[in-house]
Order: sequence, then C-alpha cells, then structure tokens
Amino acid sequence: MDKEIIDEGKDLMKLIQTKFSRLSKGQKLISVYILKSYDKAAFMTAAKLGLSVGVSESTVVRFANELGFSGYPTLQRALQELIKNKLTTVQRLELSKDFASDEDALKGVLKADIENIRATLEKINPYTFEQVLNSIFQAKNIYIIGLRSSTTLSEFLGFYLNVILQNVKVVSYGISDIFEQMINIHEGDLVIGIGFPRYAAKTVDALDFSKARGATVVALTDSLLSPLATKADYTLIAQSNMASFVDSLVAPLSVINALIMAVGMREKENVSNIFGSLEQIWQDYNVYSYNNRNMDDEY
Repeated sequence: MDKEIIDEGKDLMKLIQTKFSRLSKGQKLISVYILKSYDKAAFMTAAKLGLSVGVSESTVVRFANELGFSGYPTLQRALQELIKNKLTTVQRLELSKDFASDEDALKGVLKADIENIRATLEKINPYTFEQVLNSIFQAKNIYIIGLRSSTTLSEFLGFYLNVILQNVKVVSYGISDIFEQMINIHEGDLVIGIGFPRYAAKTVDALDFSKARGATVVALTDSLLSPLATKADYTLIAQSNMASFVDSLVAPLSVINALIMAVGMREKENVSNIFGSLEQIWQDYNVYSYNNRNMDDEY
C-alpha cells in the first residue's frame, strides 16, 4: 500500500479523513494536526510530531501503520510529495523558524543533507546513469538548462563537460530568450534539464520544446513524478528535501560530480592533456595565486 499512497499523494488527506472515526484519541490528535499543518508535519521527525501534538513517538508510528504505511518515514515521504512545488518561499521561511539557534540550523541542515545523499544513493538507478553517460558521448551537441536556483548546477556541469567535450552549451537567462538559444536543437542532440521544487516553468517548457524537436532529453530532478521527468527519456533522481527557504543542492551536485567523473574516466587521456595545457595557461596568466612563486620573487 505504501507505493500506492505515495504515488497518489493527493489522496492522503482523504485517507486520513476516512480513517478518522476508527482512530484512537491520540491518533485523532495527530490527524487533526496533519490536516491543518501538513506543510510543517512533513519535515518533523516522529518524536517531534508527537511532542507538538502531545502524544508519544510510538503513537505516531502506530498512526502511520493504521493508515497502511510500513512506518513513519514512509508517511513522511508521502506528506513531502504532497507539498512539493506548493509551498511559497514565505511558507518555507516559516518552517525555518523551527531552528531555535544557530547551532540548531548548522546541525539540522547538515543532517538533512546527509539524509538527502543517503536517499539519493538508494533511489538513483545505476543503469539509467550509464544510459545518460552513453547519451552524452553519442550526442552531436549538448544543451544544459537549469534556471533559478538550479542555475548554479547547470553552470557547474556545463563548465566541466565543455572543457572535456567542447560541444556543450549552457542555456540561461540573458539578452536572448531561452528558445532563441535552443533554436538549432535537432535529432541527435542531447538536452539535460535540471530542476527541483519549486520547478521553473521555463525549464519544463524547454524540455517539451526539445522533445518535439527530436532531441534526447535527460532530467536531473527529485522524483519520477516531477514535471521534468514526464518530458525526459532518462531521469536521474536526487533528493532535495529541506525544511527551509533555501534549496538543498548537495545531493544533486553529488550526482553531477559523479557524472563529470564518469565522463572524465572515459576520456582519461584527453582530460589529462587538456588540464596539462590549462595548467600552463593558468600559470602564464596568473589565474590562480601561486604562493611558492611569490616567495621566490622575494629573493
């Protein structure tokens, strides 16, 4: 039943309402809290939810079981699926107030990112990863698009892939429109779209445009239910849950690092030659600070 409920997250509230009359007194308190504040409950541990409602942690776990879930973590994921792409920045800022101190923020964010990487390792499909890698090498041209907070990810991926392959274009907001930058996309090209809740509508439109042009489409996103995934031939999953107004990009960046590393391993000799040349250029034009050379200049 877990999978069915998670896939149909929109029916979770109806499920709770249907089961309400058969629940214990403590479980009814949990139900009322979730129905009123599911956006906050989605990012609470079982212990914290119990404390907020006034029941024990075990009561929260039994409540999840009563709804048909194998445990509280699965119920929590269903709640998170429900709110994805729906919370405004102001609402997410409200969630951040749960951090009582600077230390709470530090530990809370680091723990959340650790969990995001762990969950990504479980969810990502190694076969799909290999297919994406093959598509990169088969492509005539590669277009990468990630807008708003995902711009950082697209620029990072684009920089390294272009150094290695020289056929990569990063599509971004600028003087020209998104679609003007993608006007030459045709069959045989590859488009990599990057997006996480709240999903940028332009990124989804760009993938739709690319698909219509016959290009192969890859999505790096948080779920197979993501609007980017529905447009993609291949989807790489990276979890980005964060009870904050700040997007968590740690797990997506780890997947991108793995992709760059895998491309580099296939082009090991070429990469070695390229970075050997770049190192000389960086030294000749003082791109980086070389402390040893500065020390030598003093003598």
